[in-house]
Amino acid sequence: MLVFVLQSQAFTGMLFPLILLALFYFFFIRPQSKKQKEQVQFNQEMQKGDEVVTGSGIVGQIVKMDGNTVVLQVGEKTYIKMLSSAINKEMTEQFRNQSKSE
Repeated sequence: MLVFVLQSQAFTGMLFPLILLALFYFFFIRPQSKKQKEQVQFNQEMQKGDEVVTGSGIVGQIVKMDGNTVVLQVGEKTYIKMLSSAINKEMTEQFRNQSKSE
């Protein structure tokens, strides 16, 4: 009987860290990895002519794509060359939704 009580106390002592670890995974790690996968998919689906927003808030239209680099036209004769990873999916979607509502 004493062995069973000691084993149940050991299990109870390990239960709290396991629950904490599971909560940490479901509230922090899993959502972040899902968001990262969506961003990678968004970057792969970008095409010439798409209007996008960078992470720093610059709005432009893609005029050239070459591997990891993208050339954005931000003005009539103004072009910016940047990494495609600098283009933000969330900000682009917000901009597109805002443009549709106006």
